Amino acid sequence: MLARIASQFLFALLLVLPAIARADSPAAGAPVGQADRAAIEAVISHQLGAFHRDDGQAAFSDASPMIQEMFHDPGTFMEMVKTGYLPVYRSSHVEFRDLGMIDGKLIQQVYMVGPDGVAVLALYEMQRQPDGSWRINGCSIARAPDQGV
Repeated sequence: MLARIASQFLFALLLVLPAIARADSPAAGAPVGQADRAAIEAVISHQLGAFHRDDGQAAFSDASPMIQEMFHDPGTFMEMVKTGYLPVYRSSHVEFRDLGMIDGKLIQQVYMVGPDGVAVLALYEMQRQPDGSWRINGCSIARAPDQGV
């Protein structure tokens, strides 16, 4: 009986540890303060606004150097977003959610509704640049759990 309780406790602890690992700190270990949170939200908001204006240059400028190298130019980048990330490209009802570490990467969760009315959760990987600014180093989207903004 005691062994079963101990194994259940260990199992529960293993479920909780990932949440603890998502503490507010980037991979380098420095805490993410309010200024960084605001800067991260500003970069994502800027890019979402650029998508709405079809301003490829502005949207591309918010991508990390790795993403820029991968897509080479704003036109190619915008085409990828239009075809693969329509809920992000034409998002509405945007709500910033948790910011924390997931698998060693700083992830900003953003709840949004696509043009088809379907809610998604976008996971933005954020990357601090050598000058201290933040850029978007990737984004994945999944249908959001049923919950409103």
